Amino acid sequence: MKKLFTLIALVACVLGAKAEWVEDYKIDYSTKTGFPFYVMGYVPEWIDGVMTDLGGNYTYVAVADATETGELVKTEAGAEYYRLPKTDGTWHQYFIADGIPTELDGAYTVKAMVKASEAVTINVNMGWGWGDGQSIGTNVAIGTEWAEVEWEYTGIGGTNCNLVAQPNTAAQIEWKWLTVSHNKKEQRPVEWLEMLVNGDAEKSWADLGLADVKYNDMENNYKVCAWSKEKGRNTDDTGAWNPFPADIENVDGSNVFVVHGQVADTEGDASAWDNQFWIQSPKVWKPGTQVKLHFRYKASQDGVTTNTQIHHQTPSDYMHWQAIGDITFSTQWQEYDQVVSWPSGGDDKGWSIAFNLNPNVKDAVNFYFDDLSWCEMKLDSGLFVASANTAAGVEYDFDNATPFTFDEDMQAWTATVGTVGKQDSWVNEVMISTVRGNDAAFKSSTLKPSGTFVGEDNWANYTEASLAKIKLNAAGVYKIYVDTENLQLNFLKLEGEEEKEPLVITANPTVMVVHGLERDWLSNGSEEQTGTGEAWDNQFFIKANRALSAGETTVLEFKYQSTVDAKTTTQCHGETPGAYMHYAAIGDVNFTTEEQTFTYTFTVPAEADGMWCIAFNMAEIKGACDYTLKDFIWKLDDNSESLIDMTGDANFYVKEGAGTEPHTGINTVKANTAKTAVIYNLAGQRVTKAYKGIVVRDGKKMVKK
Repeated sequence: MKKLFTLIALVACVLGAKAEWVEDYKIDYSTKTGFPFYVMGYVPEWIDGVMTDLGGNYTYVAVADATETGELVKTEAGAEYYRLPKTDGTWHQYFIADGIPTELDGAYTVKAMVKASEAVTINVNMGWGWGDGQSIGTNVAIGTEWAEVEWEYTGIGGTNCNLVAQPNTAAQIEWKWLTVSHNKKEQRPVEWLEMLVNGDAEKSWADLGLADVKYNDMENNYKVCAWSKEKGRNTDDTGAWNPFPADIENVDGSNVFVVHGQVADTEGDASAWDNQFWIQSPKVWKPGTQVKLHFRYKASQDGVTTNTQIHHQTPSDYMHWQAIGDITFSTQWQEYDQVVSWPSGGDDKGWSIAFNLNPNVKDAVNFYFDDLSWCEMKLDSGLFVASANTAAGVEYDFDNATPFTFDEDMQAWTATVGTVGKQDSWVNEVMISTVRGNDAAFKSSTLKPSGTFVGEDNWANYTEASLAKIKLNAAGVYKIYVDTENLQLNFLKLEGEEEKEPLVITANPTVMVVHGLERDWLSNGSEEQTGTGEAWDNQFFIKANRALSAGETTVLEFKYQSTVDAKTTTQCHGETPGAYMHYAAIGDVNFTTEEQTFTYTFTVPAEADGMWCIAFNMAEIKGACDYTLKDFIWKLDDNSESLIDMTGDANFYVKEGAGTEPHTGINTVKANTAKTAVIYNLAGQRVTKAYKGIVVRDGKKMVKK
């Protein structure tokens, strides 16, 4: 790869000589005139500068989509909604914060000044994406007087988060302000390397030989650090307008980058990016990597808010919806100067930060940028291992991670964790990284193995991943080998605990049949449909043998089919089937008349801490339907425990029809007593009849010769 620059400026930055409380995000709702975030069906209103949730007896419909009118409500961006009464439940949700910079595996404290018209407890999710496992929830108690309420999140899996309040109440909730902070521990000093050339705009693109570079010129476009797009300018044969190197003009006595924004009038939300600006990096960035950004900015009009995105190497080639949050411009110069963690969304090939210049103001506005600076952290490169003993409470020390050395005999890199003869040095978990800098840098560049990797002959393939923690089956001292040429690694235990014999987990062959009755159909607004039925009138429950803790990762498998095509939703319940805890479990299960196999890795959410059951709501369709499920496995993901009995029907319950109680019984639980021909080895893997050695069939061990 070509050298990008002949000169790199070195900037030293110490991230704190001792532990300190750091405020990562703050929003004062009184500085807003309306809801400033993305609307998810509910719009908190502004009353005397206070963000006010008027309760779940209301819904909000965009004016353009409304079939009836109500009280008109405007967001800060000017979007209009009608507030309408509703009677079908009080659950609702809305953002209370967005664009929170976070570190992988971080722990954060949220404080908010809030009160409610009656004492309530609501769920608040901290999320870094919209897929399964991309949020952590917690319950927040709110009183009837103004008070500073505090709650916490740990184990964050993303680098840019939001907070979503999810009340299930008709009570009014008022919010004055909110902050997000963390206790930053002492870390090693960090050096920053400047990556941009001409970030001060003092040299023209012509002087740099870049005046004719095209936005889609992959050989050269990264050499231009500032790209612009103006509506109607630089059009192609199709009439589309394309990015170009930003104009450089003298403003306030110095040269700056300028976007002469035109009136934004593209239909819908897309008008936000009728005019755009890009700070273009000279390289692609890994998720979780920390970069240091600086720029000055102003506009020809006050109060213009832009949102920011991550784009690929080609400006305008979108990758991820969130970058450094919203930036509000004024007619005075402001400075942005922060260390940010690169988001983990999209396809992880992001190069640039895009500013969508017209989300709240569609006028012809000029935008000015100056002193662009993009620094990357100077890192030790190679291979490094940090270790922990979760059973003994020994935490990772990334600053002093052990470097690997090359073993000529093994033709692999090697390092040892723990000390032979010192039991208090034994480890049961490690992280291997290709860089060593601060904690965030280490966690962003880890190796993730697949398969069995402990033992002389057990070499496992690995891939690069963020926040990959390698859990060991027994605490001890380990010598680790990494073959970077073949992308494999191996662990040899030098001393330690005796490894547990692998638990053989076989499928429970019980056949469950739920005779789902026709649902008294809910009204959809028409006069003919005024039923009172609910999705949970017909249900199936699988109940664990113990309470599950938040964060435990389990695997659920079963075979399933139905007499008609049908969808079921799933929930987390308590010890008693029907004792609802949380709305999300293993997602939707789509039944068909053909038998299918379902497999899902399920991590217990914080709001379902202590759960026992997964509930299947089987009245999502109107009609009657028979649902058949069998061959159940529910286990911990490390295969160390089966959460249900491997025979019998004690873990299964059904509910057939509104007003009935979940139960087991011979009419709906049909035990399959036939002997199975399926055999497994001691690792729990299915094997053929030709397999020799100790096997398991029908839950019993035997020797096949």
